Amino acid sequence: MVLRQAAASALAGVTLAGALAASPASAATPAARDSADDPVNRVVAISVDGLNPQAIRVLGRARTPSFHRLMRRGATTLNARTAREQTRTLPNHASMMTGRRIDPRRGGHGVTFNSDTGTTVHRAAGRRVASVFDVVHGAGGSTALFAAKPKFALYARSWRAAIDRFTVDTDNARLVRRVTSELRRAPRTFTFVHLSLPDQAGHARGFMSAAYLRAVRRTDRLLGQIMGTLRARPALRRHTLLVLTADHGGRGASHDRASKPANFRVPFMVRGPGVAAGRNLYALNRDIDSPGSARTRYRGPQPIRNGDLADLVTDVLDLPRVPGSRFNARRTLDVFG
Repeated sequence: MVLRQAAASALAGVTLAGALAASPASAATPAARDSADDPVNRVVAISVDGLNPQAIRVLGRARTPSFHRLMRRGATTLNARTAREQTRTLPNHASMMTGRRIDPRRGGHGVTFNSDTGTTVHRAAGRRVASVFDVVHGAGGSTALFAAKPKFALYARSWRAAIDRFTVDTDNARLVRRVTSELRRAPRTFTFVHLSLPDQAGHARGFMSAAYLRAVRRTDRLLGQIMGTLRARPALRRHTLLVLTADHGGRGASHDRASKPANFRVPFMVRGPGVAAGRNLYALNRDIDSPGSARTRYRGPQPIRNGDLADLVTDVLDLPRVPGSRFNARRTLDVFG
């Protein structure tokens, strides 16, 4: 699927026009591309705040059927990585949206803080920072960001012209009802959904506590509602890619120490038309070495990271990569086999 390519006027103020024009992908046409992702014309990305993938193993298939359905019918790993620098919410979501590391001195997005101070990503980085929203919207697509935390206003403020709908609702169940209502009525080209129940329970009662595991089960039911909406409508089922990851994990009282495996290990799950069902993403991508329990640096071979999301989205939609992105910038992450 190829979206209408962006005119320079649509990208004014985002400084993307030159980058899009220079990208080989910007010249793609249906005749020029014939690949497994061609049926995909929509993406729904879900970030589960504070989801330690060990919780999915502990709870098992009976208590987390939706997560396990994703694992059976999609290409997944429970051993992806956050950004190396931090295991906190705003920095890692900025990485998902931009495909960049955090440190602004090294080309990162600059979101080193974890509360909304009224600034923008661009001011934090000291330069204009492009996002996946910019690329999709600039190419004629429609975008939405649904968030369970008010501090996600940072992203809406930063990419105001590129996010067509921004909705915050701290009631996760009500937020998902809003998501599914829009999917049924007028689905976007790219929808980003943030769910927060595990993180809330983790901070209140401890990550991997009984209360935390109950929150993961509740999240599984919400995920099932989104997946059920996609399954129930042929146009969505046949043309929508679902991507799920997390900003960080956690164990005990906190998730702030970026050197702890329980904090930096996150899931990365992909399901949709043509996706290799039941495959482990590391087995599917032989050129990407599984990191085992290592934290991994930015030098040398890279693991699958939550920040791979941005350019996985641009890739399956046959769009240019996010300008300035580093994670999955060559779009080599294969989910189709």
